Amino acid sequence: MPAVTPYELKPWLSQYGAAVPAELPRLAHASLAAMADAAAERHAERVAFSCVLPNGMFGRLSYAQVRQLSDAFAHYLRRVVGLQAGDRVALQMPNCLAWPVALLGVLKAGCVAVNTNPLYTPREMTHQFADSGAKVVVIVDLFADQLEKALAGTQVQQVVVVRVTDFFPPLVGAIAHAVMKYWNRVVPAHALPKVHTLQQALAAGRAADAGSARGYWAELGHDSLALLQYTGGTTGVAKGAELTHGNLLWNLAQMRAMAGSRIDEGSEVVLTALPLYHIFAFTVNFLCMFEAGARNVLVPSPRPVQSLQRAIENEKITWMTGVNTLFNALLNEEWFTAYPPKHLKAAGGGGAAMHHAVVERFEQVTGAPLAEGYGLTECSPVVCFQPLHGPRVKDSIGIPVPGTEITLIDDAGQPVPTGQPGELCVRGPQVMRGYWQRPEATAEVLRDGWLRTGDVAVMDAQGTFRIVDRKKDLVLVSGFNVYPNEIEDALARHDAVMEAAVIGVADVKTGEAVHAYVVLREDTVGKVSEADLLAHCRTLLTGYKVPARVHFRTELPKTPIGKILRKDLRAQAQAAASAR
Repeated sequence: MPAVTPYELKPWLSQYGAAVPAELPRLAHASLAAMADAAAERHAERVAFSCVLPNGMFGRLSYAQVRQLSDAFAHYLRRVVGLQAGDRVALQMPNCLAWPVALLGVLKAGCVAVNTNPLYTPREMTHQFADSGAKVVVIVDLFADQLEKALAGTQVQQVVVVRVTDFFPPLVGAIAHAVMKYWNRVVPAHALPKVHTLQQALAAGRAADAGSARGYWAELGHDSLALLQYTGGTTGVAKGAELTHGNLLWNLAQMRAMAGSRIDEGSEVVLTALPLYHIFAFTVNFLCMFEAGARNVLVPSPRPVQSLQRAIENEKITWMTGVNTLFNALLNEEWFTAYPPKHLKAAGGGGAAMHHAVVERFEQVTGAPLAEGYGLTECSPVVCFQPLHGPRVKDSIGIPVPGTEITLIDDAGQPVPTGQPGELCVRGPQVMRGYWQRPEATAEVLRDGWLRTGDVAVMDAQGTFRIVDRKKDLVLVSGFNVYPNEIEDALARHDAVMEAAVIGVADVKTGEAVHAYVVLREDTVGKVSEADLLAHCRTLLTGYKVPARVHFRTELPKTPIGKILRKDLRAQAQAAASAR
């Protein structure tokens, strides 16, 4: 028998060409702390982070300042609070200058970061803090009153409260914080025990030891735990994905390899509107761009989308990331379409399926490619990305990043033929080591080194992948598979549709029926009917895929990064059916 070539086993290798290495070199650093310290030394005088408020007020930190401040925070954690290597520290704040200082301080202390959504309810906080065993919580003052209700039953010993305006110029910061507290009244009072402000913590850390924090991370290696990133909240109790220093460093290297010459060392400016506590922005915007010496422009919240206007107008943005809903919202803003970022090299989309209509219009407006990727928390997160060095296949997630293997399997666990849908399974150095203290849940998804993602995909002959949908979101209409992404994309092609989501609803005739939930553009409300949208769908979809019903909504339920929550729509539909 003739030998099987690597291109037959991994057909995507032929798309790498000379731009992307098929194999990555050895990692230069043993830990994220060592990587960050080296990057800060190389780019000491450059601006590392800018935080821009909706009114245009801003603060900045250089790489040298971030290095010094994070060292002080590491000393605070180890010498003042008394933490040991491996102890967990929860970070609960929006994008702000305090976030990189605290995050890098935790890693430099040899501790484990626990990213926490600041909008969590007290019940959700209690679960995550108790499950992770967090001993310190670093929280923004905007939500400190919620933490007060969440501490019982946890191991939290110390709370550090930060401000969105920490590290702003003194007068600017004082004014901005006063507006938040006294005018907008978004800074609540609290009675938390054992609280230090971030400034008090840093002062205590400096007093404890003014030297380097390198001794704390000297023993860290690629197998050391760096991050507990909680996931699965949409399908059950949230689980902590154990991401090691090696997982995240390899994924950083994989992203740099895919971007190739598009990322210029020391000269990029990346817009970070997605929250850094989410794994997408954590790895792509923070780790990847910090290592490259980029300036990271932080926006505390992208909602409303006008909050991005000053950041985009005042900074020479070269890179940005987002999800479909964010890009779609920007394209409905006159200030963005009239004056798009003229220095933009590329944008990256992920988190949920990108709609072709949105990608096409974004590229027309900005003149820059919007490349779609695919990843998940358990993979640090990037698995696939559309190559920027050559033609991109529309409506695809691109090709596996270097060092990544993918196979598609059927329900019996057997590989499917090229062109046929199957569950996407991943193997590579970025795959988590398991779920924190959940061996059964780990065994369900990790088998023989392969991670079963629960996503259904198709691979073409060239090794390009396309996500069909989540297995759990599949709608069965009279025995036919209907994938919500396809219906949502068809609806998005109607000029009046702002957002759309599709679910399956129990039906006595067909088993399940397709129901669409649509938000119309403001100027079309009352002018477009359900019949209009159904007629539009019939021009693009075969009969059984056309929605049985279209429900008009003023908004759709979303996660903090803007991913539409189909599970909430299903719950609402079930409740409505039960009430009848």
